[in-house]
Amino acid sequence: MSRFTSAALAVTSALALVAGTAAAAVAAPAAGPSAEAKVAPVDWKPCNPDPTQPDPKIYDCAVYQVPIDYDHPNGDTTGIAMMRRRASDPAKRIGSLFLNPGGPGGSGYLWATTARFGKDVQDRFDLVGFDPRGVARSNPLKCFTTDEEAAAVNDRMVGVPVTRAEIAQTIDATEDYSDACSRNAGPLIEHMSTINVVRDLDRMRRAVGDSKLNFAGFSYGTLIGATYAGMYPDKVRAVIVDGNVDPNLRLHNGVEYDRQRATGFEVALAEFLKRCQTAGAPRCAFGDGDTRTKFDAVRDHLRTNPVTLPDGTQVTLSSFTSQVANALYAQSRQAPLAKSLQALHQVINAPAAAAAQSLAAAPAAVDPAAVEDAKALAKTVPNALREALPETPYSSDDSYYGVNCQDKPYPSNPWTLANLAKPWEKESPTFGRYQAFDGPTCASWPAPARDAERFTGPWNRKTANPVMVIGNLYDPATNYTFSQRMQRQLGNAVLVSVDVVEHCAVGRSKELGKLVTDYLVNQKAPAPGQLLKPDAEAFPPVA
Repeated sequence: MSRFTSAALAVTSALALVAGTAAAAVAAPAAGPSAEAKVAPVDWKPCNPDPTQPDPKIYDCAVYQVPIDYDHPNGDTTGIAMMRRRASDPAKRIGSLFLNPGGPGGSGYLWATTARFGKDVQDRFDLVGFDPRGVARSNPLKCFTTDEEAAAVNDRMVGVPVTRAEIAQTIDATEDYSDACSRNAGPLIEHMSTINVVRDLDRMRRAVGDSKLNFAGFSYGTLIGATYAGMYPDKVRAVIVDGNVDPNLRLHNGVEYDRQRATGFEVALAEFLKRCQTAGAPRCAFGDGDTRTKFDAVRDHLRTNPVTLPDGTQVTLSSFTSQVANALYAQSRQAPLAKSLQALHQVINAPAAAAAQSLAAAPAAVDPAAVEDAKALAKTVPNALREALPETPYSSDDSYYGVNCQDKPYPSNPWTLANLAKPWEKESPTFGRYQAFDGPTCASWPAPARDAERFTGPWNRKTANPVMVIGNLYDPATNYTFSQRMQRQLGNAVLVSVDVVEHCAVGRSKELGKLVTDYLVNQKAPAPGQLLKPDAEAFPPVA
């Protein structure tokens, strides 16, 4: 019996094992009201976030030391890189607002410079960005010693593998990736779970002198906010979570969480195509005709026939899927995506439109501008953030898997996950297979969730002020139902919804900005049940 076939028989039992393992995880005890242990204050130094520009003299930077292992708080430490933008009106300063952009593995250091928050917030809060442990400037988790070593492994992974050979090659590469992490990542790899990030955050809160936390977390950052509310409910002043994960599902069943992520991408894609068709051409370049039928035809063509453009550039199913997923994250990318889709549609159908030419010559008959637009779909967007600074021969980091594989329980056989690709693809034709292959790396990860200390709930500890939960109706990366569940799982939370195809909403709607400001400055929770509109459209009227 082949490895592939035997793994297929193990799918049901392995998934049951994942659920059982997750259920056995011990929830960390929540802290009750008590005298806080003192920590060293942050040693801020003036800095300029953009040395190519004049120093605005409003920023400070620091590296703050925290324990690698909180079970041994006096042992080895790791540094957390922090940047703050000082409150513009010190006389009215309320405290610090800590920011996390998600990922996991996203660098939040420069988020101190973000324009997502209005003047009233900037006047009254120090905006504090930081790179979580193992990320970017904070002792980045590195599985390789050179970029060449990393490429030798990563280049063998196919983002959306279809054939048995592609699947086998990809799984072998993920196992080699995990082996490299085991050799090179060091002790931090065993302490990357979200519970440790939250402990770091609480220590930083105390170190800046705040009695309670103000925090805004986006995407994966919503798990940080929810976990903090669960562990330290009495230390919450204001927490905003935007573009939410489902905390309970993510920490208890990584496989099912990923399946539901795929359905969220499909819902967002369907709405994008619907809005494109409603706008029509030229507002949406792909809006001439039945957008759903055209899109499905392009995708299905690529399953077996990569498109080679006149200059030799190839558009593959993997590059196409990753670019579509990436564009759904932001409205600003959706009109360009429509142009690229229309261009690729034209290239694929050029033989029928130019029957007198040979198939090989047909792409050359397409408008050169369309060929250039189609090339935008030829580059695969990595599914994992790798944001380390290029200060060593290995210029990336591996914190994405460092966190995910410690938080999300998966079966230990990667072929179990591979065999889910086909049924997931039936349910989610564009993103099911794509999402199924985000998990196999965690199957062989050297510090998996089943061995990690994790906070698995309860999530319903009551905070004095409601948590502000924000969810987009058509968020691709974090299914809107996740935001609904986040609101229900938290002990005291209010959900505000935004009618948009985009990932996260703060900074995209003036209406929402007013609610955010009122919440942060005045601790006034928004009225529940509000549905807002973004300021901009994906396909605005043509002037």
